[in-house]
Amino acid sequence: MTRRFFSARLMGVVVALILPVCAYAESGVFDVDRWYQVLNDIRSRAVSQNISKDTIDATLKYPAFIPSIVKSDRNQSEFKLTLDDYLARMVNSRRIEEGRKMRSTYPTLLSRVENKYGVQPHVILAFWGLESNYGQNRAVHKLTDAFLTLIYEGRRETFFSNQLLALMKIADDNGLDINDIRGSWAGAMGHFQFIPTTLQQYGADGNGDGRIDIIHSVGDAMFSAGNYLHKMGWNPNEKIVRRVVLPGNFDISLLDGGTRKPLIEWAYMGVMNPDGTPIPVADMTAGLVADVNLIQQQRADAIAAAAAAAAANTANGVTVMDPNAVDTDVAPQPVIYAYLTYPNFYRIKKWNNSNWYAIAIATLADELKQ
Repeated sequence: MTRRFFSARLMGVVVALILPVCAYAESGVFDVDRWYQVLNDIRSRAVSQNISKDTIDATLKYPAFIPSIVKSDRNQSEFKLTLDDYLARMVNSRRIEEGRKMRSTYPTLLSRVENKYGVQPHVILAFWGLESNYGQNRAVHKLTDAFLTLIYEGRRETFFSNQLLALMKIADDNGLDINDIRGSWAGAMGHFQFIPTTLQQYGADGNGDGRIDIIHSVGDAMFSAGNYLHKMGWNPNEKIVRRVVLPGNFDISLLDGGTRKPLIEWAYMGVMNPDGTPIPVADMTAGLVADVNLIQQQRADAIAAAAAAAAANTANGVTVMDPNAVDTDVAPQPVIYAYLTYPNFYRIKKWNNSNWYAIAIATLADELKQ
């Protein structure tokens, strides 16, 4: 089947199909009444929030429903990369090199952010690099259409309605053309991929022009990121993570970052630096994060190898245990590589609630230190 692009006006509604024509919508029917209900509700709520008529009219004059966004929302792929593969993809040599160039390009701006918010340049650069590849990843979706589409879809109607209304208020307060604001299909925008409600709460004017525009102004974007991390409690005197090794039989239920213990307790449990030296012990708690799926696979491989060796010895006439009854607690187990996760790690997770994302930020930030 060929792919087509077309726009159809249905009672004043623009429906832009960028997918095989017969593939749209599980129901196969666009509900015009439902669409107008969404538009009327947004108009009514915007008026009640004192959003200007110009912004309301600009948002709702030619609203477009984008079926490809519904498809993206319903078919978000499951994360399957190993931690090492994820880090290799996110913290590659090109991103490191580009980050160092950006540090040379914006030294004064980065120093201003650090002086005002206490967030170091290499940390700001790490977020910038992962979120938008230093502004090189250009958003394609007009956010008003993205939000209207997702409101219509209905799975998270309240959330996306609040995002659209916040975006309208932002456009009003900062003199922005709302139809010029573009972002991801899910509504993130600008150099640091803020959603509108986050921008409303943490946006900051970094270039002194009296408005906040995190798409076109690097200064506004960096100041907003610094303000966000500062409000989350960022501590510039703390590490984010420390790579460590654990005994091969370590309890993997403790490796999701959710269990926090004083550092002295982790040390007593055998947590060490990769070179075998003791970890630094301070008066703070930390968690542990590791690739549990990989550890389970490594342990299974070790047990299988032990069973195979036992079977081979039995075949050669050597008296050994039953190869089908290899003790999983006795079979050799590989050393576990993990990350001690300090308080700043959990502040990053308020930005993006992913252990691996937070580790990637820490890894890239370390690469971008001077």
